[in-house]
Parts: sequence; C-alpha cells; structure tokens
Amino acid sequence: MRYSRFHDGQGTSVPPATRRNNDVTSSPRPAVVVGANRIPFARAGGRYASSSNKDMLTAALEGLVARFGLAGERLDDVSAGAVLKHSRDFNLAREVVLGSSLDPHTPAFDVQRACATGLEAVVGVSNKIALGQAEAGIAGGVDSASDAPIVVSDRLRAAILRASRAKTLPERLKAISAIRPRDLAPVAPDTAEPRTGMSMGQHQAVTTERWGITREAQDALALASHQNLAAAYDRGFFDDLLTPYRGITRDEFLRPDTSLDKLGKLRTAFTAPGSDNPTMTAGNSTPLSDGASTVLLATEEWAGERGLPTLARVVDSQTAAVDFTSGAEGLLMGGCYAVPRLLERQGLALEDFDFVEIHEAFAATVLATLAAWNDAEFCRERLGRGPLGTVAPERLNVTGSSLAAGHPFGATGGRIVGTLAKLLAEKKAATGAPVRGLISVCAAGGQATAMILEA
Repeated sequence: MRYSRFHDGQGTSVPPATRRNNDVTSSPRPAVVVGANRIPFARAGGRYASSSNKDMLTAALEGLVARFGLAGERLDDVSAGAVLKHSRDFNLAREVVLGSSLDPHTPAFDVQRACATGLEAVVGVSNKIALGQAEAGIAGGVDSASDAPIVVSDRLRAAILRASRAKTLPERLKAISAIRPRDLAPVAPDTAEPRTGMSMGQHQAVTTERWGITREAQDALALASHQNLAAAYDRGFFDDLLTPYRGITRDEFLRPDTSLDKLGKLRTAFTAPGSDNPTMTAGNSTPLSDGASTVLLATEEWAGERGLPTLARVVDSQTAAVDFTSGAEGLLMGGCYAVPRLLERQGLALEDFDFVEIHEAFAATVLATLAAWNDAEFCRERLGRGPLGTVAPERLNVTGSSLAAGHPFGATGGRIVGTLAKLLAEKKAATGAPVRGLISVCAAGGQATAMILEA
C-alpha cells in the first residue's frame, strides 16, 4: 500500500491520518447545534439534594437521547464536567455515557473551567467537528451545591494514608494513634478564591463599587431576568429544551410575581472591604443551585442524514483571564477582554448581534461589563481600542438568565447555548434573514469564555 508522505519533524516519514469525510488539513467546517436538553434548576438542599452529579447529568443526557432518537447511537465524543466534584467522579462524563442509552462504545472525557465549564465543553466538541475529528458529539455540564464534597483535614488525611501503607498491625495502630480530636473536624465546602481568600460576592462588591453600579440598576436587571424567563416559559419556549426531573417542571428560583418593591426590601449580602454603601442582595445575586444541561453538536451532513434540525452554527470562541490578584482588575471582568478579542478576529461589532447572552453571576457583573465596553478610558488603556458601544435591553438575555434560572456552575454554559441557538432559529424562521448571537460567561480565577453563534 502506498502512502503520500509527511514528515514528523525528525526526518521520519509517516503515513497521513485516516480521514472519514473530509481532509483535516482543509478549511474548518462549522459545527451546528442540533438541539439541547436540561433538567430544571433547583434550589441547593431542595428536591435534588439526594441526586448526585452523575444522576442529574444522566437525566439531562437521557432526555436529549430520547428527544433526538439517539438510543444505541455511537457518537464520536462526549465532553462534560462539574466544578464541585467528588473524587469518585474522576471519570464523570464516561460513567454517565455508560449509564445512558447511547452505544457504550461512545468515548467521553471531563472538562472544567469553573463557571464556564459547560461552554468550554461546547468549544471542545465543536472544535473536533470543525477539524474533521468528529461528526457528532455531546457537550454537557452539571453541578450540585447540595452534594458538595466534604474534605477531611490535612492531618487526618495524612494519618489515614500512613495507616493504609503500613505493613504491620503495630505500624497501623501507630498511624491511627496520631489522630487528635481536632483532626476529625471536616473542612466545609468553600468557593473563596485561594489567592485572595475573598468570596466571589466580595470580589464583585469591589467591582460594583468601582464602576458605580447602583442598587436600583441591579434590581431592575434582576426583575427583567425573572420577567423574561417567566414569559419564555409561558409561551412554551422551553418545551423542547427541558426534561422534568424529580417532580420539577420549571426552574425553582423563578419568581414571576417579584417586583422592584420586593427586591428593594431585601437586605444586602455582600460588601466591599471598607465600604459603607453595600448594594448587592440575594435578589440581585445568583443563588446556589443544582442542575445539569446537554447540547447535541454535529456536522450539517450528519444531522441532515437523520432528519434532525440545525438550529445554529458555532462560529468561533475566545477565552481570556484577568489579573484580579493584584486588585487591578475585577475577578469577573474576563468577558470585557474575551469578547473584544473575539469580535476583532471576526470583524464584528456589538451592534451586529441580534441577541447577547451575558451570564448573570450577579446583576452587577452584567452591568459592570456593559459599562466597561462603553467606557472610552477602559477600552483605550486596557483594550487598545475605542469603545465597543452598548447593548439594547431588548437584545440582552431576552429569555432570562442565571438570576432567575439559577446557576449550577457546570450547567450554565449548556443552558445558554441551547437557549441562544433556539432564539436564533426562531428569528431566522420568522424573518428569513441571517441572525447572530453572542455569549459571554465569566468564571472563577478571573477567567471568561465567549462564543458566537449564527443561523
């Protein structure tokens, strides 16, 4: 058998990689969003308290499999992850696949980028499709604040490890006898940033004050999130994006009857160090949540062969990080950098998007991001460009977002991608014109991931 020859850089000729339907060295082909499925997001400690990450992600995946007739199908890859993760879930995505109706020959791998985990999973599967390494795959994410791992103390862990390595009973007893009562106290789950010791809410409080974001503006954005999500449910928008789970059919945090008056009466929850004007409350901050989401991605050809829809194309994505440890930048301001880089590469402006989805970690996160994009000094000194402009309210988070739906860390990216893809498909069907959507998801560690979808 004769091969065309390539070189591995060390003078050795090697055969080219086996290709299926296209040449991996050719121009990238777009991955399309075929559809999505999630379970309703629930309050931590509530209806999903006895469900593990594996339980919830399996439920979301099985709903997707059932909706698109994938039972017994061997997909090219599944990528999913969780932020709050037990050591037993070291191979979570693969275990979920094995517990699903997919062909067990479907490979899977875990991914994690804090709150952008679900979106990062979409990036990974989409890139494999674009490079010709896959025809179809699933991206997902899950998190359970109810089932957060409880860690033992360092001294207890060391004693247990010494005992497990002991070869004789005296050695084992010696290791165990070193344990003291104080060593038995568990280490409670903590979402504080390791480099600063501050919670995400405290970090955002600093940014909120720095950008002069008012309580009134935050409450107004929170109210819009609840109203938009309620309206979307009422018109049946989520009927083919959601599978009921454990008796829940809608996100538990949704408050259709909330108002500015009710939000305005809530006590403040986060305060910047030294501040005497706290503005962030439980009402304009994302609650701890449980839930899971999945997204089916494929080539247009794969979907067409099976008679499946193509809601939107994945155009491009970008990640960024900020130096929050020095205090020069806000922890959750990564989107201020990821989005401009993405837009510049694609030759686009904010005004070119029909819909903009900004993850509502806190109402103030969205408002500070929008303020930064339209601030001449910030854009000149930090981005080396002019202001990006503004986003009209009628284009922003039009079916609600995390303040109303909740935020199971790993599941938010999939929720947003599924929502935006359907919004784009709806508008294109109504107008016949091309449409475009932008996503920005901030994450712990000063990171963010952005993505563009088109239909």
